Amino acid sequence: MTGIAQATPTTRALVTGGIPRRQAVPREGRTWWIHLVLGVGGFIMAFPFLWQIIMSLSTQAEVQSVPPTFWPAHLQWSSYVEVFERLPFLQQLQTSVWMTVVQTCAQIVLCTFAGYAFARMRFRGRALLLALVLSILLVPSQVYLLSQYQIVQSLGWLNTLMGIVAPGLFSAFGTFLMRTAFLNLPAELEEAARIDGANPFQVFTRVMLPLVHPSISVLAITTILWSWNLLLWPLVVSTQAEAMPLAAGLATLSSDRTTDYPVLMAASLMAMAPVLIMFILLQRRVIDGLAASGLKG
Repeated sequence: MTGIAQATPTTRALVTGGIPRRQAVPREGRTWWIHLVLGVGGFIMAFPFLWQIIMSLSTQAEVQSVPPTFWPAHLQWSSYVEVFERLPFLQQLQTSVWMTVVQTCAQIVLCTFAGYAFARMRFRGRALLLALVLSILLVPSQVYLLSQYQIVQSLGWLNTLMGIVAPGLFSAFGTFLMRTAFLNLPAELEEAARIDGANPFQVFTRVMLPLVHPSISVLAITTILWSWNLLLWPLVVSTQAEAMPLAAGLATLSSDRTTDYPVLMAASLMAMAPVLIMFILLQRRVIDGLAASGLKG
């Protein structure tokens, strides 16, 4: 009895017919290397943004010094003031906001209607029309840049907000995204709504539309980012600095001969601030929407 009482846990398990259990290893001890890898990867991804902040607070000589200066001798806040002297920043900010809002709202409405029509409605020429819409994804936007410019010029929309936003009111990508979302919904929902007496518009707005909110969020997010960073088309249709959005205005600060990098970095930080603040406030909704739609960047 004394020998059994003093036996090890493994011996006691064998005597009683049980299976010896392994001692649990703390979870933190097994995953430290995962946190290390994620931390290093996060720092690598965030380093360009940190370096941009450092450059905006440095002098031109410190930015161009070899070897590079990783921290300025004195913080130079004057670059942020000079941005407003060299650019009509507030007017360009207003143009960017209006352009983003108009294009985002228009694409949500038009692409949602078009996606539902292509997914659920039956009409003559549907397959051909869908192929024409999706063929836009196969053609670079630079191919039809000249034709778009001629149309905008004939309408008298050069150097106007309407001329900038007109080509972005509809997108083939948004139509494809929303069509896929509606195709994934069961047809029984529509049939039940029709039996209850709902007309096609009520079926769309009250039954189908609430079920594709994650895809609508993805469409809104991608459209906001695309509109805010749109560069080539605004440079083509707007020659006046007051009519340009921020992305095009920042391009005017850069030249082949002399580029004031601290001012350019300061202007870039202020230009990305609204989108960055929006992402921080809506981070959970952004991630949930991308995960639910299956869209990966």
